[in-house]
Amino acid sequence: MHAPNARPEGMTPAPSWVPFSTSCAFLFRHPRLLGWSLLLVLLTGILTWLGYHFSVNLIDHFTGSFFTTPPTVEHFWHWPVRWGWIATKWLYLLLTRTVASYLAFVLAYSLTTPGYAFLSTWTGNRYCSQAREGEAVFSLAGALIDLREGIKVGAVGVVVTVVSLFANFVPVVGQVAVFMLYAYYSALMFLDYPASRYRWTMGQKLGWLRSHGGCAFRLGFFPAMISMVPVLNIFVMALFFPLFTIHATLNFLVIEGRRDLVPVS
Repeated sequence: MHAPNARPEGMTPAPSWVPFSTSCAFLFRHPRLLGWSLLLVLLTGILTWLGYHFSVNLIDHFTGSFFTTPPTVEHFWHWPVRWGWIATKWLYLLLTRTVASYLAFVLAYSLTTPGYAFLSTWTGNRYCSQAREGEAVFSLAGALIDLREGIKVGAVGVVVTVVSLFANFVPVVGQVAVFMLYAYYSALMFLDYPASRYRWTMGQKLGWLRSHGGCAFRLGFFPAMISMVPVLNIFVMALFFPLFTIHATLNFLVIEGRRDLVPVS
């Protein structure tokens, strides 16, 4: 006789965490998934680039010619003013370009949410059959709900960006706090896709982040690292976004116990 909780023959316990390398292999093992990912990369990149240019032009419009016309130096005591202006200009460029690129990406993320939700669903279906249990019916109304949820998460991103802008002025502690904010917000972004499949509310998603803080930080660590690089993050995040979506989906399903047992390979 078998023990009540005996493991079925030929099965091994599912891992508690899916490594990033496994997620990469999963992507390249499915050509259709790779093709859909490349299409989303192109769309996200275009929307992010357009949003970045709009944001930068809008911000520069409010500052006028302040940072385009340096103060004149007629006497030696004018030099400290000139140096202060240069330092302020570089700080302004760093902060505003970082904020603009992040806001642009949040906008692109919000608009492409239904596409990434579909990518997450497709991934889950091929990773484990239990992913289908309790899922919402795919429909136009469901796609609009996904879009609405994406906009909500995008709005949270705007708040995070504003808070980070002020936190950056606090030496050391502020930078650490900003990175933590970006890491957990990034985790929320990618959690949104698999969780929306089951029509989770924003409260449920935030509750998941609190309950699985360590896992959430691991999910958001690399996206947060990329997000901290001004301008370049537009292209890098767009390129890796499908992979991060797949990585978050696989780990979400494992953590939620939807893949309790896996066949021995």
